[in-house]
Amino acid sequence: MSLTREKAQLMSASEIDRTLVRLAHEILEKTKDLDQLAFIGIRRRGVPLAQRLARKIEALENRKIPVGILDINLYRDDLSTVDTKPVVSATDIKFEVAGKDIILMDDVLYTGRTIRAALDALFDHGRPARVQLLVLIDRGHRELPIEAKFIGRVVQTTDIEIIEVKFQEVDSVEKVLLVEKAASA
Repeated sequence: MSLTREKAQLMSASEIDRTLVRLAHEILEKTKDLDQLAFIGIRRRGVPLAQRLARKIEALENRKIPVGILDINLYRDDLSTVDTKPVVSATDIKFEVAGKDIILMDDVLYTGRTIRAALDALFDHGRPARVQLLVLIDRGHRELPIEAKFIGRVVQTTDIEIIEVKFQEVDSVEKVLLVEKAASA
């Protein structure tokens, strides 16, 4: 029995792609020194977001933007409630973080707790000159004072609604859904 039911498709594959093109242009407009720019995707769906945006900027500017992968599982403030043995995936950052202009990326911004954990994990790798946040969807309901500089789309949600981002690289399908928690029997 499903615990959620689909309410609406918010974005199709083509809408996601157009949004990423816009975000790539926004990054270019707001970045003073592209040589200092680096992307870090929060594992899982922040990673394909960072990789795709790096490719778009490379196509536009003919320069590579370094991309790192950040696993935050051990930095979560709800670690004890998630699982007794959390699955830890590798963080993979092959460039010096210190002094870089980092854009941290995730699919959905909700309470801000994931981003807080990501900042803790990131600073264990060095002190960037600046950290900005990019999210595909900002759904509100913040519990911490965290805001994204680059936002694909703002979607107001209720407490029983969930945004599900599906990327080809992770889910073998491409779309953004609004789903609702099913009423318990």
